[in-house]
Amino acid sequence: MELFEQIRREYEFGVGTIQGVARQLKVHRRLVRQALASAVPPDRAYRPRARPRLDAVKDWIEQVLAADQQAPRKQRHTARRLWQRLQEERPDCPVAESTVRQYVRERKRELGLTRRETFVPQSYDFGQEAQVDWFEATVELAGERLTAHLLAIRSMASGAAFHCAFPRPTQQAFLEAHERAFRYFGGVFRTLRYDNLKAAVQKILRGHRRQESERFLAFRSHWRFAASFCTPGQGHEKGGVEGEGGYFRRNHLVPVPQVASWEELNERLAAACRGDEQRVIGGRQESVGTLRQREQPHLLPLASEGSDLAEVSFPQVEASGCVRVRTNAYSVPLRAGVRVTAKLYAATVEIWQEGRRAGPTRALLSGAPAGAGSGALSRRAGAQARRAGRLDAAGAMARGGTVAGQL
Repeated sequence: MELFEQIRREYEFGVGTIQGVARQLKVHRRLVRQALASAVPPDRAYRPRARPRLDAVKDWIEQVLAADQQAPRKQRHTARRLWQRLQEERPDCPVAESTVRQYVRERKRELGLTRRETFVPQSYDFGQEAQVDWFEATVELAGERLTAHLLAIRSMASGAAFHCAFPRPTQQAFLEAHERAFRYFGGVFRTLRYDNLKAAVQKILRGHRRQESERFLAFRSHWRFAASFCTPGQGHEKGGVEGEGGYFRRNHLVPVPQVASWEELNERLAAACRGDEQRVIGGRQESVGTLRQREQPHLLPLASEGSDLAEVSFPQVEASGCVRVRTNAYSVPLRAGVRVTAKLYAATVEIWQEGRRAGPTRALLSGAPAGAGSGALSRRAGAQARRAGRLDAAGAMARGGTVAGQL
């Protein structure tokens, strides 16, 4: 705009000719004619550059972006993840990451998916604070697509993070993930920052005061850390772990992972956490792993033993030969009317009677129908079902035929 003004003034009050203005201001005569025709510079039109390597994989990228519309919103491909997959799946078509980024940015702008975010950098001392949060991801476990609940614990000084997945975000899972994270980091952070999740907070009081649950109070007293809670509805107060959940999901859970068990999924998550220690976070000079090693001596030492994470109840064996723990029933080889001790963990249930475990450790069920049990029927319960003529409808038989051969 300033150059056009100089050209117009030089033509009107200076040399007065197009050739003279061009020579005086060292511009092309064509530009002088444009400035004389209009005081507003025209929009520049750049000739699109040929991108033969991108054209070879453009259809593949379009297919992935189209499939992302059906994928969970937080598990869609970023430009970097697309480029990484191209390196692995289409090595015959090498494309620069910048080229992929530019194309994906243009396509997302056309689709109206681009948004701008602003972040304020902060500074933390080693061992000072870690942030904790749940996030969800879709996984295929044994051929079934379901929602996994992952707890992320991120060190704010080093940027290292630990992720652990569970079928449900229970208080047992919440506490168990903490102990796994403490072992992963080799110590305990002085302060852990949360939002107001029910596993820790029973009631929000005035200001930053909270009425915490008794089990959470006992847990943090055992591990000697302090808890800090965000203002309700202000999740940005723990933006470090919020961003960590999104980064981890985009880079390690896209495409949707296929695993055979929860143990296999958590092994893959642990390997991904160790792999992320090789990266260097923007604005830092050292890798995440190097900073984590420097931070470890500043952490509080681990307790000599873990805390008891089980939720204990004392159900009675029902006439069906099952005990009911929360909403689910689990079969036990005990007579009806016996009082037992049920220990509920993050993913398993143990039934104890007079200091001995009654049967094997059972997997925690999710929403089993009333009357449905887990494991084999006791001999007494099986005989009752056979006399009633309803053995074919017994819950344990319907869930895998484990009764045949035991009666």
